[in-house]
Order: sequence, then structure tokens, then C-alpha cells
Amino acid sequence: MLTRAKLRADKGQARVTWDELEEFSGGLHVLTGDEEGPVRRFLGNGEPDVGAAAAVLGKLVQIYGGDHVWVEVQRHRLRGERLTGRILTELAQAHRLPVVASNGPCAARPEGRKVLDAFTCLRNHTRLDFAGTLLTRNAERHLKAGQEMEELFADQPEALRNTLRLAEQLEFTLEDLGYQFPRYAVEPGESEDSILRRETYAGAKRRYGKISGPVRRQLEHELDLIRRLGFSGYFLIVWQITEFAREQGILAQGRGSAANSAVCYSLGITNVDPVGGNLLFERFLSEGRSSWPDIDIDLPSGQRREAVIQEVFRRYQPRGAAMTANVITYRTKSAMREMGKVLDLPEEVLGRFSDLGGHGDAPETVELRERLEMAGLPGRHPRMGIAIELCQSAVGLPRHLGQHSGGMIISDRPLDTVVPLENASMPGRVVVQWDKDDCADLGIVKVDLLGLGMLSAIQDTLQICGERGRPVDLAQLPKDDPAVFDMLCRADTIGLFQVESRAQMATLPRMQPRVFYDIVIETALIRPGPIVGKMVHPYLNRRNGREPIDWIDDRFKPALERTLGVPLFQEQVLRMAMVIADFTGSEAEELRRAMSFHRSPERMNRVMGKLRGAMTERGVEAALQERIVTAIQSFALYGFPESHAISFALIAYASAWLKVHRMAEFYTGLINNQPMGFYSTATLLQDAKRHGIRVLPVCVVRSGAECEVVSDCEIRLGLGHLKGVAHAMAQRIVQCRLESPFRSLSDFLQRTKIPLDERRLLAQAGALNALPGAAHRRDALWKAERLPREQDLFSCLEVPEDRLARMSPVERLQADYETQHLTTGPHPMFYLRETFPDLWRAADLPQAAHGEQVMVGGLVICRQRPGTAKGHVFLSLEDETGISNVFVPSSTFEQFRLVITQESFLRIQGRVQNQDGVVSVYALHLEGLPFAPVSEVHSHDFR
Repeated sequence: MLTRAKLRADKGQARVTWDELEEFSGGLHVLTGDEEGPVRRFLGNGEPDVGAAAAVLGKLVQIYGGDHVWVEVQRHRLRGERLTGRILTELAQAHRLPVVASNGPCAARPEGRKVLDAFTCLRNHTRLDFAGTLLTRNAERHLKAGQEMEELFADQPEALRNTLRLAEQLEFTLEDLGYQFPRYAVEPGESEDSILRRETYAGAKRRYGKISGPVRRQLEHELDLIRRLGFSGYFLIVWQITEFAREQGILAQGRGSAANSAVCYSLGITNVDPVGGNLLFERFLSEGRSSWPDIDIDLPSGQRREAVIQEVFRRYQPRGAAMTANVITYRTKSAMREMGKVLDLPEEVLGRFSDLGGHGDAPETVELRERLEMAGLPGRHPRMGIAIELCQSAVGLPRHLGQHSGGMIISDRPLDTVVPLENASMPGRVVVQWDKDDCADLGIVKVDLLGLGMLSAIQDTLQICGERGRPVDLAQLPKDDPAVFDMLCRADTIGLFQVESRAQMATLPRMQPRVFYDIVIETALIRPGPIVGKMVHPYLNRRNGREPIDWIDDRFKPALERTLGVPLFQEQVLRMAMVIADFTGSEAEELRRAMSFHRSPERMNRVMGKLRGAMTERGVEAALQERIVTAIQSFALYGFPESHAISFALIAYASAWLKVHRMAEFYTGLINNQPMGFYSTATLLQDAKRHGIRVLPVCVVRSGAECEVVSDCEIRLGLGHLKGVAHAMAQRIVQCRLESPFRSLSDFLQRTKIPLDERRLLAQAGALNALPGAAHRRDALWKAERLPREQDLFSCLEVPEDRLARMSPVERLQADYETQHLTTGPHPMFYLRETFPDLWRAADLPQAAHGEQVMVGGLVICRQRPGTAKGHVFLSLEDETGISNVFVPSSTFEQFRLVITQESFLRIQGRVQNQDGVVSVYALHLEGLPFAPVSEVHSHDFR
């Protein structure tokens, strides 16, 4: 019933008919409700309409029966409610129905009234000053203790007894909703277990060739456990999904702990060999586990992923599949904006408050009062105090129901018989009204189909390579290509998966990766957890021989050898517990879950007590026990699955190999899948040019709708890259050109029927220059304005030549940025170089001595203020030769805050830090570089 009510109504609304109440009446009890209920609404404002209320009550009795209708009486210490309660009691007596005492709570405590009223204003699109009777009249609608309810209903003790009687009759629990995961279709004489075994061994032969003893033993161990836990059907259905993707030519790769499974690898669900990699299966599945396995599948984002999602919907319809919800809660910015609207605070103040964090000005550690004052609200403003109180009360409360990034649940029966559904905002999708954690707690199985932008870029790259007769098979890529590792050692990683950030670039030259597993470590090392856990420098120092390797205990060496004694991965902690405390795989997994269970101290302490007891029994000395426990507790801050790191490293290596060996195709795939990753399209194109790729501009005579490869060293931007040109218009231009070449500017305009705004845009960007009759940008702009847009009496006439001056190089640069946020011509710093000859080029900084004072300048492409950096700021400046990294200490940032956050070009005086092949500038003084032609620049700011 809830599903029907939601599916037919607008988002956020619900509508139920009387017929549906009757259709779904079985097993339900009905309370008549408060003043908005079907009975009470006739007894409210004005003269009570007792007859109408009685008619509705009679209809409810007719539908549900007298034993299942309860007349609800509420008392909130309001004038007139005693009369209303008396009428309800009389109606109940007339229909021989019980009266129940209720408080209709809208808040847990009385102090919740303020935020309740604020939400009432939001729901009704009004401000507090104009809400009037919409607001609650007092703070009584909260959860009351039994004694207080007894006092309220001292004259109606029977109503309280009826409330208890009703509660005793409500036997429903959420423990068994009747959900069942679908069974895999089997032929007579077969079972899910037998099919899984057959397909696993068939896949193992494809993966391994000859199946060795260790592989066979691992497969048998896993298949036996899967059979005993009853999960064979689950593995087959996930395999079915990945097989569909493979049949459609869609890249698909399982990630996370599933990559620890040899069965998943054999079935083609994952691409990591856990036997060869010595991965721990118990991290994925272990004896005694009550919850279902969790297999996440990465797919190319966009239409390819949607095709897989729609296949799941098609296979399990009607209503057998749905996306899981994501409960979006209020955060400080959204809470202050919404509460500020309710309080009628100035819009410009609320806008500045939201922008503060975006400029790195006000991290969460700054007090709300100070942030509001920074945004322009006077400290003595009469609503300062209530604004702070309401904001703090709203933070963490649900704001709306969103859609999980990829979680799907499937069922062997219509899901609306198990959970409530509603329409998603995206057509063709249905969403469960519960989030993924609720579904997991209730035993509802989720399969994650996640969209990965880099997979989409790689898929496009592979398609282009095939079309150009240079096919690439990712499964056959050599994992030891020296050119790939040389590029990684240089930190030449713009556009690469997982290794392109400033922090990654600063680590790669120190790490000097030379084998594939080095990339695995790199992807896991530069994350907030290891940084907070202070694991980065110990690992790098040990790798470079500056610090001795410490195994904690020699028995841990096999588990920690590949990471030089630094526990980076969850699997390593599991192995440590199994070695030192003789934990089983299940007990070790319990330890890992305790470490990740919302960081629960109680659960962690309980498992640690068990670990200490086991170590004591095995004679482990107290001092060593303390070191082990400390190491494991510290690890709880940053644990990362090794299998997940390997899965990501495979994609990182593939992106690096393609950048080295299929450069034009790779940049084209990247650009056509923006936005994603760390850098803007403009930065990616500058990087391409530095690697010898010639980037050709948008042209209506030669461009496709998207970026295309022209040759091994040339790519051309697509019409769709112009901001303001619709994708449909870009496709129309290409289609018209395919029918016959454009003979002139007039012919182009008449055949494409392009609107005036878009023709101006094309002319300004230089996209019309190749048409006969358009000599240059300014000439094309002039003629595009004056030529007729439709066939008319004078359409055959060309506009006479007007000797307009060509745009200067700087004017062309300005036009490029205004129409595309980028340029295919020289970098803006090329034009500033002559005015500021003292600026060091990014490419020359490695030649500077450590500590040398320099002046650098460039276009700001990244501003970062990580939570782990104690208020310090990191800037990336781009010039025509590369990128300079700048460290700005927190005190300097405060001194030059406006310059750093507002200026697109910066000139920075500082000291060079040149160590271990990593070069950066320690900022001492910053100022803006005036360059009016380029004002609107896309940068990666404070994310």
C-alpha cells in the first residue's frame, strides 16, 4: 500500500484511496489519528461536524472491523481539547470501540520544539515570522514518561489500559519480512552448488591454464564453505550480471574483499589472482558468518552502467529489483542555509557562509558564531543565538531520501510485499525507502553496481584503439613495462587513476615504483587513514634504507614482509592475529569488523580482551602483547583491504600503460568523460601538449560531437566541448555535414537552423573559420549576426565583406576561455612571461638548490586544505611548462587569504624544497598576477 501511494504521487508525496485501505486491511490495526487524521479533522476549527466524523469512523469500522479500530485521544494541555476528547469518547462508545491514550509525539524532548517549528516552516515554504497557526502551540508533543501520561489521563485510566492492550497485540517485528534472495534457475538433475562448481572450474582453466595443487585446494576450500553457508546462488547471480556486461562489451571488475576469492577470480567477477597474490580468503568469507557476502562491481559510468542496471530491472520485474536509498542528512552548510531562510537572515550572509568552506576559509573546527560573523552577520544580531541553536540541532537529521550510488537489491518475489518502494528521480528506476545499512541489518541482500569514470575513459580509449587498427587487450598487458614505471617515478601522472593527486605526485619520486605491487602500496598509502596513523614516512624511510625494518615479532615477518613491517592492509592484521593468538579465520574477521564497526570502543575492547587472553595462553610476554595491541588499535584508524588496493592498482596500471603507448587515444577518452578525477579539461589538454600531442580547435567542418583522434599525435576537440552548445545541436551539425559538406557560412546556418546564441558562440570560439565566407573570428561574428537564419526572400544573398581587424592573440585567448574554459593556443602564462621575467618556469625548478629563494607564478589549478594538514594549504600553479607545487603554512594563508582564494593567477616568493626528487616551494609572500583576459578558470578547490 505504501508503495502504491508513493509510485503514483509526486516526489515526497503519498496518496492512498479508500479502496486500497480495504484491499490491504488484513492484519492491520487502525488509530484514528490527531487533528490531521480522517476523524479528528472534522472536530477541529469552528463548529464540530460530529456527523461527518461519525460517518468516517463507521467507514473505518466497515473496512477493518470493530476489533481493529482504536479511537485516539491526545492531550497537549490546550484549550478546547477536553471537549474534542469528550466527543471522540462518545463516538467510540456509539460504535463500541476502545479509546486509546496517545501523545502524538513529534519530538523526543520538549526542547525539540524549536527545530520542529523550523522544519514546519520549510515544509510549508514560509518564514517563522509568517508561519502563524502552522506552528505548534506549545512544547507538549514529545515522548512522555508513563507517570506523566497517567497524570494527563487520570480521568480516563481505561484509555491507558487500552493503549497497553493494543501494544501487546502488535506482534509484528522486522526480524523476518519474508525476503528471499532469488534462486538461480537450474535444470532438472542439477543444483546451484553443482552449477557453481562446474562454472568455477571451467573459469579456472581459462584463468590458470593447468590447475595447480594450491589453486585446486583453495577452490575446494571456498566451494565447500560457500555450499555450507548456502551462498552458491548468490555467486551465480553476481556472475550472471558480470557475464551480461562481458557479452555487451562492457568492462566490469569486482573490487573490495571479493578479490580475495579464487572462486570470484575463476568466474571472472574479479581480476585479482588471490592464490598468486597470497591473499586471505577469510577477509571475504569465513565460517560462522551470518551476513551475506559483499561483492562490489565497478562498471564504466554513464550509459554502459545504466544498461547493466536496466538489465537487472528487466530480469527481476515486476518489482523484483530496486535501488537502495541513501538518507541525506543536514550538514553545517545546508543546515545554516535552511535555518537561515526560516529566520529570514540576509541571503547574502547565507551565501557567504556557504562559500566560506569552499574557499578554505572556515573549516569545521571554526566556531559557528565566528563563521557567521565572517559571513557578515553582526555579532549582536538578535537572531544570532537562535540561528546557531537551530543549525546545531538540525545537523545530522534527515534532509531527504537520495539514491545510493550503485546499491541494488533483488528478490524472489515482488519487493513491495517486503519493503516500501518509490520512484527515483531518474526515469526507469525504483528505490527502496530504506538505506543500505537498514537493508543489511534486516538480511536484505545488496549488490553494488558502481560507476567509475576512469573505466568509462578506458573503455572509450580501447574502442578508439580498435577502430584505428591498434587494438589493446587489457588482460594481456605486461605488468613490468619499464616505460610505465619510468613515467610513474617521474610523477608524470596527470590523468591517471588513483595516482594523479598532488600528494601522490609528491610520493612517487620518493617511492620509485618498479614492480606492480609498488603501485598497490602507493594506492593504499596516500589516504587519510595512513597519513593520520603516521605510516607514510616510516614506510618510505624503510624503503629508502633510512630506518631499520621492525617486524614487532619475527612471527609477523611473512605477513608484513611486502610492506616492510608497516601494517597497511586489513588482511595483514588478520594474519597477525591468526599467527600470534591462534585465531581462526572467523575470529580474525571478528577483530577486523570490530575495528571498522563505526569505531565502537565497546566492541573493540571486547575483542581486544579476547586477543590478550589468547596471547597469554600462548605465552606471549606482556610487553610484546602491549606492542601488538597498540599496533592493531592504531591500525583501526586506517585499515584498507589489500584486495581492494590490488583491484585499483590494476586500473591505475592500465591507465598508465595507455598514456605511454596509446597517448592520443587515451587523452581523447579522458576528455570525453569529463568531469572526473583531479584536473580540469584545460589542464589535461596542457599536459597532452607537453607530451607532444597537437590539440586542434573546435571546427564545424571537421569536429565531431566529441573529441576525436586525428593521428597518433593529433586530437581535435568536439563541438560539445563549447559551453552553451547543446549535445543535440552538436549531433545535428555533424549529421548535416555527413549529408553534404557545408558550402558557405550561409549554407551552414540555413541547414542547421542553429539559434542565434549558439551561432555567436561558434563564431567567437573560431569554430566557423574554416567555412567559405568566414575569414576569421570577428568576421564570422559579424556575418553570423547579419545573415538570415531561415530560408527567406533574401537568403541567397551573402553579407558584403567588411574589413574588420582580426582578433589579437590575447583576444583569441580571452574568447577561448569565455567559450570553453580552455585554449588550444599558447598557455596564458606565455603572455605574462615577458612582463614578469623573474618568474621561474615549473620545468626549471628541479635545477634550483634546496633552500634557494625563487619567484614562481602561474594559473591556480588546485587549492587544498586537507583535514590532516593542520590548517596548511597546498597550491598547484600551472604554466606553459608544467605544474609547480606550493606549500602555504597556515599563518601565511591567514595573511594572504583573499589573494589565495580570489585570484586566478598568483606570483609567489618562496624557498625551494628539493629533496628525494620532490620539488615544491615554501611560500613566504603571495600576490595576484593581473591578467584580465582570463578571469573565469576551473580549479580543484578545497575538496
